[in-house]
Amino acid sequence: MKLTRRNFLHLTVGAAVLSAVSRVARAQGYPSRPVRIIVGFAPGQAIDIVTRIIGQWLSEQLGQQFIIENRPGAGGNIATEAVVRAPPDGYTLLAVGSNNMINATLYQKLNYNFIRDVAPVASVYRVPQVMEVNPSFPAKTVPEFIAYAKAHPGQISFASAGNGSVAHVTGEFKMMTGVNMLHVPYRGAPPALTDLIGGQVHVMFDNMPSSIEHIRAGRLRPLAVTATTRWQGLPDVPTLGDFVPGFETSAWAGIGAPKNTRAEIIDTLNREINAALADPTIKARFAELGGEVLALSPSEYGKRIAAETEKWAKVIKFSGAKPD
Repeated sequence: MKLTRRNFLHLTVGAAVLSAVSRVARAQGYPSRPVRIIVGFAPGQAIDIVTRIIGQWLSEQLGQQFIIENRPGAGGNIATEAVVRAPPDGYTLLAVGSNNMINATLYQKLNYNFIRDVAPVASVYRVPQVMEVNPSFPAKTVPEFIAYAKAHPGQISFASAGNGSVAHVTGEFKMMTGVNMLHVPYRGAPPALTDLIGGQVHVMFDNMPSSIEHIRAGRLRPLAVTATTRWQGLPDVPTLGDFVPGFETSAWAGIGAPKNTRAEIIDTLNREINAALADPTIKARFAELGGEVLALSPSEYGKRIAAETEKWAKVIKFSGAKPD
């Protein structure tokens, strides 16, 4: 059979159309069963809170349950490795946090390379930390805290949600202030906050969502926020940069998937998550928790992850922080 040029072009175009239709059909068939989003920290921590908000939205919009599974430990490395080793079918996702960017430098040997092995799906939010103490602590301001800590070298303990958490590395502000504090890592923010409220530890640099209710209830006293400007929810609380020039940190959260996950699945999730971030109710909820939504495309999110990894590498090398 002899093909004319016209017939050949028709066949070529037809094949392209069928391929596109096939891709769309596969994307429309996702998800056909429940999806797990694995969080590397305990329930009640900031990244857990925001992931549950997004998971609920995705469940409602895509007609399948998005189940949050907490696997705390090793600064989120246990959860990350579980996702890296999962099939790239879109049914096992990762709650990506700043810990993933921090761990790339903090840990000398990991069984994965985050940037290589995790596909960025969607960014969700950015949130500052709050430097907070028990109301009975003698210092009521950052300068008073620094003076007290210098007068009691090695006697001040700072709690964190675990090695590799932003609370851990932010606590290394001791390198910028000349104070000597002892790092006490916990398996998540909730137990760390419990001990801070109970007076077993002295200070914490926590992500706003997991601490804000304790602050509002008077169980904790905020000394400063780590953003470049004051947060409207705590207008009387200064920034840490007001007293320690150049000091600024924030935590980021998003969603990732195993590498080689199909682009159609990633695009579906990105579209739905960005729709959630544009929803006034969810935007207001994140603002109430102290964060701001951050809608990005997968490629934009990938660039942000690379930039954050480079930034935290400099902080860790400068501070000498270790995983303990």
